Parts: sequence; structure tokens; C-alpha cells
Amino acid sequence: MKNLFSFTAHFGTEEDCRNHFKTEIDKQGVFCECESEEHFWMKSIWQHECKKCRSRTSLRSGIIMQNSNLPFLIWYKTMFLMSVRKKGFLAKEIQNQLGLKRYEPVCGMVYKLRKAMGNRDARYTLEGMIEFDEFYFTVEPSEIEKEKGFRGKGTVGKQNVAIMVESTPLEDTDIVKKEKQIRFFKAKVLDVYNGELISKAIKELIDNQSIVFTDRTISYVDIADFVELHIMEKSSKETTQETLKWVHIAISNAKRNLLGNYHRIKRKYLQFYLNEFIYKLNRRYLGDKLFERLVIANITGL
Repeated sequence: MKNLFSFTAHFGTEEDCRNHFKTEIDKQGVFCECESEEHFWMKSIWQHECKKCRSRTSLRSGIIMQNSNLPFLIWYKTMFLMSVRKKGFLAKEIQNQLGLKRYEPVCGMVYKLRKAMGNRDARYTLEGMIEFDEFYFTVEPSEIEKEKGFRGKGTVGKQNVAIMVESTPLEDTDIVKKEKQIRFFKAKVLDVYNGELISKAIKELIDNQSIVFTDRTISYVDIADFVELHIMEKSSKETTQETLKWVHIAISNAKRNLLGNYHRIKRKYLQFYLNEFIYKLNRRYLGDKLFERLVIANITGL
């Protein structure tokens, strides 16, 4: 959807949204607990019925909308708002746009959609040539954190985040110069700063046949055990601008985007904000198709 006019032209009513959502569910496939994939559609009650065991499944079953009483139209408007603006919306702003009296259901809806974005991206691992680094993100400290602080490298009001960028080397034969085409990104909140958590993130998020580039940090020494090749370079201006160029651009954009838009993010919710940022970044070339992808994430991203 390019703008509000085109959105309302396609999704002006609750039935418009329901029909579209059913079409997308049918494309993804309806699966019963008995493992049958064959169903009848019972329009009178808006449910699928399994041909084998006769159990029924509603359009909301098994997805992030399952326990929500909000209409499909409200969900669709929220997904449109979250997809149409690169920087995103505060839940309070979305509440105002929707004209709803209560904040809590809107906050819950936005939280679930951000979770679905993260779950959707979690289906894929990065591969090829990977830039890896960490940065500290400013968060709102709790009262306990203010009193006790953090042990080790972490500090009050800061949260360590690992970020990685997948790039494919391209060679320009005319000028004999290697360049990089940036593909996908991932970001992972690290509860504490240590090599064990970094190694775990590498195993979960990066294919073991990859080549990983980092600076020379003691916490990175075990990365070579989990990938094809680990190349470490001493931290310098050249390393930042060349070897780890794109991961630092991503870090800068994340800070500017999230801190400029949301200001005070609680530590326990930071991963969900990063989910939205990375989800949009990975689909930066989709344009108005991002809305459709978010609808699919709603269905498959539980």
C-alpha cells in the first residue's frame, strides 16, 4: 500500500480484511493437529473444517491474533501504519490514529507484531561473508539498576547488542576492485558481555560455512570454532571505514532511528524494537509490498 487512500480502497471494511486474510492463510496452507492438509471452508462461521477429523480452525487460530478481541480492520490498520513509515510509530501514536480509548490493547498488538517480525527473520541464518560487531544501546534503567549498577563491562542505562551484516563479494573486472553488496542484517541483545553468549549468537544466527570479520576483541577468540574462517583486524579508523563499514553504518542507523523516535526504551523490550528495525531493513527494497509481507508474518510468525 503506497498511501492511506489506496489502503482504504482495498481494506475499507472488516469483511475486506477478513477475506484478504483468509486468502493469505489459504496460500500458506491450513494444517490440522491430525496432520491433514485438506479442509472445507465454512463461510457461515468463518472457519476451516478438517476433512479427516472434522475439527474446526478459525482464522485467528495458531497465530499472533489468536487471543485478541480487536477486529481484523484494526489489525490491518496497525500493520499498515507500521509498514508505511521507515522510523515506525509509538504505540500511543497508533492508538491516536486508530481513535481507540484504551492504550493497553494497542500496546499488546504492536508488541505481538514486533515479536512476529523477529520470529519471521529468525527462520533464516546469515551466510557468506559476515561483518560482526557489538555496540551499547541507551536504555531506561530500572530503580534496582540505578542502585546496584552492573558488573563487568556493562553500565547502568546501557545494553550490549550484537549486530551482523551479510555481504557478498563482487569483483569489478574493469577496475580490478572488490566491493560488497549488502544483503541481510541481524541484531541480538546480549544479556551479559562474555564470549560464551557471543559464541551462542554466532551458532544460532550465522551459517557454519561463513567467513566472519571482526575486530580484535578477547571475547571473539572462539568464533573460529563455529565458522569456516574468522578474520580479526586491530581496531582502527581503517577497520571501521572498510572491513566493518556496513556493520557500523547499521549501528549508527539503529541508534538514530530508535533513540530519535522512541527516546526511552526499557531494557526488556529492546529486542522487540530491534526486531522491527531489522525486519524493515532486510526488506528495504520492497516498498509498498512491505504491508503484504507483514500480513504474512502475522500468520507465520507466532
